Amino acid sequence: MSMEAATKPDPVSPFEQLRTAREIIQQESRSLAALAGRLDSEFCRAVEFIHECRGNVIVSGMGKAGLVGQKIMATLASTGTPSHCLHPAEAVHGDLGRVGRDDVMLILSQSGETEEVVRLLPSLVEFGVPIIAITAGSDSTLCRAAAVTIELGPIDEACPLGLAPSTSTTAMLALGDALALVVSRLRGFGREDFARFHPAGSLGRKLAKVEDHMRPLQHCRVASDDRTVREVIIGASLPGRRTGATMLTDERGKLSGIFTDSDLARLLERRREPELDGPIADVMTADPLTICLGSKMTGAVELMAERKISELPVVDAKGWPVGLIDITDVVGLLPKEAAACEPALPPTLSCRVFHEPEEGEQT
Repeated sequence: MSMEAATKPDPVSPFEQLRTAREIIQQESRSLAALAGRLDSEFCRAVEFIHECRGNVIVSGMGKAGLVGQKIMATLASTGTPSHCLHPAEAVHGDLGRVGRDDVMLILSQSGETEEVVRLLPSLVEFGVPIIAITAGSDSTLCRAAAVTIELGPIDEACPLGLAPSTSTTAMLALGDALALVVSRLRGFGREDFARFHPAGSLGRKLAKVEDHMRPLQHCRVASDDRTVREVIIGASLPGRRTGATMLTDERGKLSGIFTDSDLARLLERRREPELDGPIADVMTADPLTICLGSKMTGAVELMAERKISELPVVDAKGWPVGLIDITDVVGLLPKEAAACEPALPPTLSCRVFHEPEEGEQT
């Protein structure tokens, strides 16, 4: 019998797999609850150091602790605390040059005796950089060098062998989140701040303002409301991809109405060609729906979906147009429920108009 055959593990049933998985998660959750109960003034001192840091919070750790540190660093940075990581082994080979006197070190080590971390400590002490330690207990080389120590306390790893970092790294991650988010609250970090650091992805789209997605005025069709329909159509053309509406302004330059491609199609369908040479003010949608500059994009999208309109003018506080939100630019931001209730159209048909509007209704 080969060695491979002799050491082949027994099969584990799905029931046993689920039982073991639940035990691991429950054990880690119990450790987190115990950790929350042990937090004391040292946590508040660590928060103070980070909040008052004039440089960067530099997160360091070796192995699994270092990987957890990368996530903590990312959370700090995205919630208003400048931060980056420093690999302990690379630090003593030149990367210590990235550490400044205005920085704060956040070092993660379960034992507090990790060789690469211990080798780093004398240089940090020499630089006068305060150290926040996250470690199991207070009796270690790391703790003696630290200005603040947040103790994880006694932790049993969830690994069946009790060896692989699991519960300990989960506890480190939770502590890092707690530090970052408490400091963020002290900074008064708000939704607008969050949006600045998350301009892409679904988070950025949810927090963006209308000016981030609108077509600026120079790319929009704008005309005076005292001109004829024909004059507006001929004179308001622009190179490039056109919008489906022309914004109309009064003698002061204030938005007075909107005339869409659907309005033009309706005139032709109803054989009202003579009105093409009449005042556009007679056939435009007067006092159209608008949204103010600085408003959240989510509000604009919800308004367009609710009212089933394809173009939404953006105006400043005085009512002057500054841009236009076109449905073709933001269709991906529409609420799922709004998109779900729309009938599917063949790919050859335009989806600019959501429904057939009544006379004078904005489309």
